[in-house]
Amino acid sequence: MTELLKISLPDGSVREVPPGSTPADIAAAIGPGLAKAALAARVNGEVRDLTRPFEGDAELALITARDEADALELARHDYAHVLAEAVQALFPGTQITFGPATDDGFYYDVKAPDTRGPFGMEDLPAIEEKMREIIRADKPLRREVWSREALIAKWEGEGESFKAEWAKELPEGEELTVYWSGDDWLDMCRGPHLPSTGKLDPDAFKLMRVAGAYWRGDQNNAQLTRIYGTGWLNKKQLNAHLMRLEEAAKRDHRKLGRELDLFHFEDFAPGAVFWHPHGWSLFQNLIAYMRRRQEQAGYVEVNTPDVMDRSLWETSGHWFNYGEHMFTTQTEDERVFALKPMNCPGGVSLFAHGLKSYRDLPLRMAEFGKVHRYEPSGALHGLMRVRHFTQDDAHIFCTADQLNDENRAVVALVLDIYREFGFEDVRIKLSTRPENRMGSDETWDRLEGSLIDTLDAMGHEYTINEGEGAFYGPKLEFVLRDAIGRDWQCGTLQVDMNLPQAFDIGYIGEDGERHRPVMLHRALFGSLERFIGILIEHYAGKLPTWLAPVQAVVATIVSDANDYAHEVEARLKAAGIRVETDTRNEKINYKVREHSLAKVPHLLVVGKREAEEGTVAVRTLGAEHQKVMGLDEAIAMLRAEATPPDLVAI
Repeated sequence: MTELLKISLPDGSVREVPPGSTPADIAAAIGPGLAKAALAARVNGEVRDLTRPFEGDAELALITARDEADALELARHDYAHVLAEAVQALFPGTQITFGPATDDGFYYDVKAPDTRGPFGMEDLPAIEEKMREIIRADKPLRREVWSREALIAKWEGEGESFKAEWAKELPEGEELTVYWSGDDWLDMCRGPHLPSTGKLDPDAFKLMRVAGAYWRGDQNNAQLTRIYGTGWLNKKQLNAHLMRLEEAAKRDHRKLGRELDLFHFEDFAPGAVFWHPHGWSLFQNLIAYMRRRQEQAGYVEVNTPDVMDRSLWETSGHWFNYGEHMFTTQTEDERVFALKPMNCPGGVSLFAHGLKSYRDLPLRMAEFGKVHRYEPSGALHGLMRVRHFTQDDAHIFCTADQLNDENRAVVALVLDIYREFGFEDVRIKLSTRPENRMGSDETWDRLEGSLIDTLDAMGHEYTINEGEGAFYGPKLEFVLRDAIGRDWQCGTLQVDMNLPQAFDIGYIGEDGERHRPVMLHRALFGSLERFIGILIEHYAGKLPTWLAPVQAVVATIVSDANDYAHEVEARLKAAGIRVETDTRNEKINYKVREHSLAKVPHLLVVGKREAEEGTVAVRTLGAEHQKVMGLDEAIAMLRAEATPPDLVAI
């Protein structure tokens, strides 16, 4: 008699089924509603197709649209395959490569037939319509295991050179699977997939754009076309996403940077920012704020060289683990130097200078260091992804006993700073040891444990990013959610016992012996350039008064008020307000519109009456009506709004 398989369900019940049974069979046995709603199954923690037979006793959780994260991942994966099938159906001779799901959709890299040029935006409507046709056909998606020889022969026989190359390089002994779409199209894929194309909503996706790509990301290989799409579970989700994209386009810091005259970029300095006066004012405001917060928290400010010898980077490990991102040069005496991609080796060198005692610890050294990292041209994106940027870096050297206290102080500081900039929703991620790393497992256990203990003691929730730590230590990443729901990774806290060992630094303990310090790497804004980009988009350019490069403009209605306007300007400047005066011979409505578009928080309008009465008519950005105020009252109001939040209680 055949022994039945025991399948454990989330409610604690166990179903006994014959060998060869599938999760789909379990769903059908529970009820027709679940059988219809089920999209895939989690078997012993692994997401699998509904029709894949159980291989033994198992724990089973059926996945439906209510399990949104899993359902979206499956749907986007399937949209990518449907995209590839549609392109090949419309354009015979197209070669396909890979098509993964992304955070908000999918893409597929394809090579157009030799009879035509690369695919363009004009091709997308036809491809979309063909995709909808495939979805509405409700074609079954069926998994098959193939031999390596059969798979290679198929791809070579059909002229799919990219797929054939990839199949040849897959590890020996690895199970090679394909998925059929109906009986007339297949692709090589590990899966899993939905039961059929009809489980996708034909109105819940949109092809967005095309871009150039290279086979395997290598510019020496064949050029491909990458077709991007966004995919969702239903049309409502799609429309909400498209509205977010529309709002994001309005908030694009590159667009607002031009309109507000903050910065620009040049082709002869790729990835480097040219700050205009107003943009540099904003930059300096951030540095002044951070200087105050760091001084209050017991930091000293230092500065280290931008260019340092190769030997330093070899000792730190950057030369071997980060070398492809470093700018280097060789001088006439054949010494090799690098522009610093990170500030930490300089911080270690500062600590190593002179004898240190346990009485000197914790030593918190902050640096607004300019770092230089090579990023591919295609990865550059305004202020968000540059090659040269300033970090609000700090390196804390402490004893092992002081480590948890220092961790807690950094976490509390960074969260408080984000609140003062208007970011209340902050996610924390713990990135653990990567495969390529320095130090022993024992050291990594200790460092990861210290971060976990810190977060647990403070009551903060966090997620774990396995293998995403720096090569010298685990780290916490602080992710801000902005006004339209986008996530931005900004601050970091890394704990490190490996660089102190590599540089053989130490301090004299209370026992008179030499001890190794623990090193914390800490950035709060992260990149100042990137943080400014995030602020611009979060506030849609309407920065809080305390941050605005120009906090007020005094605008005249008639030339008779010019002298009074300059008197108001002088009073405001004396009160510490960043103010400009507009006495141009233009209509006041023109001036109001121009300064509103420039996102100036307050416009102080003055005419003959205001000059005679010592008042100003205050127009606040976004308000429907102006308010006439005495000059002293207006100055007090502006001073209150212009005071940075860290100085409000002082």
